[in-house]
Amino acid sequence: MHLGTQVFNVKEGDHLYGQTVWGSPSADPAAGVAWDWVEVADGVVAMADPMALVTNLHLIDSEGLPLPTTQAAVHLNGIVHALPWQSEVQRALHRNAA
Repeated sequence: MHLGTQVFNVKEGDHLYGQTVWGSPSADPAAGVAWDWVEVADGVVAMADPMALVTNLHLIDSEGLPLPTTQAAVHLNGIVHALPWQSEVQRALHRNAA
């Protein structure tokens, strides 16, 4: 679930940027993933760096070994792609503009 989105008031170039956090607050321990986003055009947002996700998830392979960072990033990006995060960022941008 969406846990929060921050919009930074300082503009980088002509576009806003920020960070969004998603996770499961009811899990024990809680699991989450966060990433920076940037407004690439008015009303259009994208991940700032798909390789720079921050998470407390530990992804393992079929043998129980930790996935290398680059392989884990591919799986995490698949998770991010399935989330409605852009609409939540849009909502935060709208609140920030008000």
